[in-house]
Amino acid sequence: MNTNCHNHQKKIALINDYSGFGRCSIAVALPIISMLKVQCCAVPTAILSNHTGFDSYFFDDYTDNMEAYIQEWDKLNLTFNGICSGFLGSKKQIKIVENFIKKFKTDNTIVLVDPVMGDYGKPYATYTTEMCSAMKELVHYADILTPNLTEACILTDTPYKEHWKQSELKTMTEKLFDMGPQKICITGIPQRSFVANYCYWSKKEPRIIRTHKIGDSRSGTGDVFAAILAADAVNGIEFIDSVKKASRFIKKCIECSTKLNIPLTDGVCFEELLYTLK
Repeated sequence: MNTNCHNHQKKIALINDYSGFGRCSIAVALPIISMLKVQCCAVPTAILSNHTGFDSYFFDDYTDNMEAYIQEWDKLNLTFNGICSGFLGSKKQIKIVENFIKKFKTDNTIVLVDPVMGDYGKPYATYTTEMCSAMKELVHYADILTPNLTEACILTDTPYKEHWKQSELKTMTEKLFDMGPQKICITGIPQRSFVANYCYWSKKEPRIIRTHKIGDSRSGTGDVFAAILAADAVNGIEFIDSVKKASRFIKKCIECSTKLNIPLTDGVCFEELLYTLK
């Protein structure tokens, strides 16, 4: 047995920003992936004292350091069972992620792209038309894609609206499928007192997973969702079962956060429930 080999344990490369406070991105995904018995290896895209939902924050763009950082992993001959990308702050970062996938993806690597581009019908202020086009190119490399409703509309050039027929969601998801991903979950679809996730994979009959809407939107829930799906995929868990698990876990976290009077900016207190993930 080669004790100098670093690839005896399942690993996911997580490319996202790091916020010291606020429970989002790497700070959320790392402990969740670890709890699911997968080593989480993080590539920071930016360092923040707290996320941008707060009135004030420290921000350090890590773009110029990312390639040198990644080169060291190449020297170690690291291999990854999964690659998971989240918020990317520039066209250059999107290209770096694309190159990372080309370098490290093998036939046994599952790529999950969470295209964090916007919400509530609008792209984030940082997302230019050029960046949206670059994200469409990155989606081509994804095995699993987890856009929210706004992001699915942006990626497919579909006008955003609040209410959707299932046939319309299917049409939009088929467009995403044709872009490359084999498994797609459109998250955060409002359906009266429910929030729905629309799941589509391998052109099987789509499934809608609904949970009762509880409280207001909180930061980091998308990161929780993507982290569970990425680790479960590496562990061989069925896609639809993973979506159900992630949805249930997020609901419990929101309930707990409301009970403990956690401010919305502070995300969900997943730490209280981390032990329940299996």
